Amino acid sequence: MVESIGATSLLGHNLILGNYLKDCRPKRVAMSPNPLLRFRAFRPIKAQAMELTKEVPNFREDRFPKSSSYETETSPDRKDTLWPPNNKADNPSLHNPLLRQERMGCGWLGAIFEWEGVLIEDSTDYEKQSWLVLSEEEGKSPPPAFLLRRIEGMKNEQAMSEVLCWSRDPSQLKRMSLRKEQIYQALQGGRYRFRDGSKEFINVLTRYNIPMALVSTRPRNNLEEAVSAVGINGVFNVVVTAEDVYRGKPDPEMFAYAAQLLQFIPERCIVFGNSNLSVEAAHEAKMKCVAVASKHPVYELTAADLVVRSLDELSVVDLKNLADIESEFGAEPEVEMELEEEDDAYPSSRVAVDDHDFW
Repeated sequence: MVESIGATSLLGHNLILGNYLKDCRPKRVAMSPNPLLRFRAFRPIKAQAMELTKEVPNFREDRFPKSSSYETETSPDRKDTLWPPNNKADNPSLHNPLLRQERMGCGWLGAIFEWEGVLIEDSTDYEKQSWLVLSEEEGKSPPPAFLLRRIEGMKNEQAMSEVLCWSRDPSQLKRMSLRKEQIYQALQGGRYRFRDGSKEFINVLTRYNIPMALVSTRPRNNLEEAVSAVGINGVFNVVVTAEDVYRGKPDPEMFAYAAQLLQFIPERCIVFGNSNLSVEAAHEAKMKCVAVASKHPVYELTAADLVVRSLDELSVVDLKNLADIESEFGAEPEVEMELEEEDDAYPSSRVAVDDHDFW
């Protein structure tokens, strides 16, 4: 009888101690000698945290609703016609090894180019002169230099209404915007010249079948004429112009819309710009940015992921390194739980002393 009672008490030692600590001394649950109790105590918190993160609204889903027009190859646990597309470059469900090898090549990243100052020589003087001529025609005060720097990259209507405060009437804004572009085209004279190394870099991306997009706040007709003048028709998979967006830089709308048309998540896109406004807009859209020091010195563009003086300084390997985000989509919660469980397997000596004093 005594032996049976003693065996029962010894077998129930950990259970009684664990319950007592849980009920009477909740601060010692994390120091319990039983690793299962400690692991179970963290598990509900982990589960709740993971559920809360799933409910956070997504920038891409809020700005661009899900559409059935963007069908992508997805894994079996994802629904079809889901935006954004699958982030993985490799897709093990593909049975065609050649198609899978192509995805692991360069087709899983997209390049988004600005036009002026990146591919062709920037004409900031003509831009400033067009604003000054328009202000004189409209009887407005000439915009000072700091305002002209502020409206670089903005849509004309956005600059006139929000910065220059010339009008709020949509019809007047559209009329003045068209007139401003006419003045600019007359001053520029249809002369376009590639920046050093930009045409060679475009040829390299074309040879490697990297999808490319061209974005600009110029009207579509003017941009198409410029692209034809330099002889690169049909090179870009997507062209985004002033008619396609509501706002220009530093708003990321142009870049986000180009990524959607390319059917890439923003993390897989690389923006090529020439100002801090481009860097700000690209990072706001969760994209990497390569800054081309065409009109700004290199030290002013250090916020970009890479800064170059000409595009031919880059290689395809550089672009792959910028778009390599496989580690950011791993199963991090599971790894953390496993590490906690391994750490719990070795209880501290302090706990043993406290339990001894208790009994």
